[in-house]
Order: sequence, then structure tokens, then C-alpha cells
Amino acid sequence: MTAHSLPVRLFPLIFVFALAAASCQSAALQANQTQIEQQQEQIEQMQREIATLKAQQSYATPMPPPGSCDRDVMAKATRQGGEKYASGDYSKALGYYQDALSACPGDARAELNVGRAYEALNDREHALDYYQRAASSGDPAEKDAETEAHADLDRLGGALGR
Repeated sequence: MTAHSLPVRLFPLIFVFALAAASCQSAALQANQTQIEQQQEQIEQMQREIATLKAQQSYATPMPPPGSCDRDVMAKATRQGGEKYASGDYSKALGYYQDALSACPGDARAELNVGRAYEALNDREHALDYYQRAASSGDPAEKDAETEAHADLDRLGGALGR
């Protein structure tokens, strides 16, 4: 074999190798393109589902005006919070109690419940803050919650003047 004939013999092998590499790249590109198309289909499907869910939302029950109280929402959230509190899941109880307070801002019972959840979570500072809010309600209908809040403040050493 001469030195001159070696490149001539290698040329077909190099050509076949180059074709194989190009074929592999083409297959990989095709697989990527297929995956992109599938993902695009999934995105479009999710967008259709979101649009359907938005269309199905019913706003038949109007939101209460600012400063008012949605007693039904408060009662449900308070009940759910009580269940979580009783089972020892104080973080979830706190979330429900905060929902109740959002439904009826300034409600002494809701403030008291939030304070108790904070206390159960060993967050004394927040507990005292909510106990003070409940104790300062001034609403005659909330006298029992105010009394309980004062007792909790006395117990934690954060009493307000009565």
C-alpha cells in the first residue's frame, strides 16, 4: 500500500461516517421538534381549560361591600379552623382563622381565634397583638370574646386597661 493510496481508501470511510453523523443529528433534531410540538399542544390545551374554568366561575353571589361582614364565610372558615386546631394543625387553623377575619374584619371572635392560633404556634408577639385587638372591640355583641381576650392577655402578661 502506498502513502498516496491510503487517503483514497479512507475517503469512503470518512464519507460514510459523515453521513451517519448527519443522520443522527437529523434524528435528534426531529425528536426535539416532535417534543416541542407536543409541549405546545399541552400548553394550548391548558389555556383552553383555564378559559373554560374562568367562564364557569359564577359571580352570582356579589362580594360584600368593603367594611361589611360575610357571616357565612366567617362561620365556615371558623369551623374549619376549629377542626384543624383541635387536631393540632395550628398552621392550617391559623390560615382558616385569618380567612374568617378577612370575611369579617374587626370581629372580636375572629381576632381572638387568630391570636390563639399564633399562641399555639409559639408566636407570643402576634398572639398578644390579636388578643389586644379582640379585647378592644367595643362591640356589645362581642362582649364574651372581649372577656376571653382580656383573660388571655392577663395570662400572657400583656393586659390592657379595661
